[in-house]
Amino acid sequence: MTEIPKTHPRYESLRVRELLVEGVEYGITSKAGLIAHGRGEAFDYLIGEKTIEPARLAERAALAALFSARNPVISVNGNVVALVPEETVKLAERSDAKIEVNLFHRTEERMHRISSRLEEYGGENILGLQPDAEIPGLDHARGLCSEEGIYSSDVVLVPLEDGDRAQALSKMGKTVVTVDLNPLSRTSRTADITIVDNITRAFSNMRELEPLGGSFDNDKNLSKVLDFMSNRLSELSEKGLQKR
Repeated sequence: MTEIPKTHPRYESLRVRELLVEGVEYGITSKAGLIAHGRGEAFDYLIGEKTIEPARLAERAALAALFSARNPVISVNGNVVALVPEETVKLAERSDAKIEVNLFHRTEERMHRISSRLEEYGGENILGLQPDAEIPGLDHARGLCSEEGIYSSDVVLVPLEDGDRAQALSKMGKTVVTVDLNPLSRTSRTADITIVDNITRAFSNMRELEPLGGSFDNDKNLSKVLDFMSNRLSELSEKGLQKR
């Protein structure tokens, strides 16, 4: 991985990009995953590349859902495991959740490499390599899943996910939790709990935060995110004009 000086003003962003490039070279991340990350990074700029209060609230709500679930599952893809392998394992341990690999660009080699990377960080009994069930309504390999995991789960955390799988899981009656920097995406609007935050911050936060004790309204929380983005853009625009 390219050595990036910590004094660089874009250190964290460049570090994350390098992790994804390394993931492609190792066979974990697909090339399409690089494009998806770039799209999300643009929205991260809009929230100031920090965890805003609506995101922190959603992270606490996500913990509450995972902790109270009968069979919680964390579904991971190549981007997730390239960026937060250790944090994923730690979150699974904290919430007593299973981890299942589910890929859009599925190959047996990628499945095994992702599973192996999680095991390097202490992950055990990683599901998804030998699917024995299917998510109704999905006619692609990403519909393949484990009966023990995603198929029988009541709460499923699907970070960096595509919208139609989130919709299919919701139609199965599951509580869907996601991490998505785009508050307007199908995934964000379909999920029961949407964390609009960079996954590197979100999973780190969820190792420390306490679960939410009260109710959570995802639509209202997403509206707060959009208000934050709108207000921040207005403030930046005014500052820009003042410099002229």
